Amino acid sequence: MTTHKFPLIGVLLLWLGFAVGCDTVGGGIRQGGSSSPPLPVFSDDDRPDTIKLVADPTPLSRLTMQDLDGLTITTEDLLGKVTLVNFWATWCGPCRLEIPDLIKLQARYPDHLQVIGVSLDEGPAQMVKDFAIEFDINYPIVMGTPELSRAFPGVMALPTSFIVDPVGRVVKTHVGLVNPGVLEQETRFLASLDTEITADIFNQDANGRLINAAQATEIPGLDLKVLTPDQRTTALQRLNEEGCTCGCQLTLAQCRINDTSCGFSLPLAEQVVAEIISGQS
Repeated sequence: MTTHKFPLIGVLLLWLGFAVGCDTVGGGIRQGGSSSPPLPVFSDDDRPDTIKLVADPTPLSRLTMQDLDGLTITTEDLLGKVTLVNFWATWCGPCRLEIPDLIKLQARYPDHLQVIGVSLDEGPAQMVKDFAIEFDINYPIVMGTPELSRAFPGVMALPTSFIVDPVGRVVKTHVGLVNPGVLEQETRFLASLDTEITADIFNQDANGRLINAAQATEIPGLDLKVLTPDQRTTALQRLNEEGCTCGCQLTLAQCRINDTSCGFSLPLAEQVVAEIISGQS
């Protein structure tokens, strides 16, 4: 792994070519611009001097999304900005914790950053919209779709955030709660707002461990499709809270994802599902 100044001349030129970039107002997207770089919103202690980006960024496939207000967002709309695609759900505690920081970032960098929330709630969209209004979310929320799952594969836990650079490449994936100062530095670096930030280039590990702050949405070896949406939500909440008895000191969900060979976690997880189906939970 090498630490160096990541060459952004090409990105900067392309960014300048898209000078009519977007910013968010009331969760939507509109045209905007500013004449001077904004100051950081988070403290120096929270913002590392070095960030990490993948060695081989993945070009984002062409997408069309519709937010909760019925507005259409395409990948073309996002070019010229850093995009933070945040997979979340209203029932996910860590997701709720990070929303205020995402709101702060969107408010501070409307000309350089576009946050998009992708709700994986299985309930009605109106429930998610009511949540967004209650929490004053200032960036677009879209409901999860198979198209989004294909474009951003491997979301097995919430929150999961994908960082897309101004030319439309996925350069980083965060699973679980992330220090918002890291997200800010990634934004400032990729948007060419701070030349003092350096980047470590690394080969992304597609099989990373599920960290404590993440809430699993898929459990290896367990079929959650037999459950109704409400039952599935209840099951995920229990599997993300109840501990495995194998001695790993992880939740059942974490143990299943981190060690699929564990002989304790799968029977316990199956028991949770059986109880929910039978109405014991």
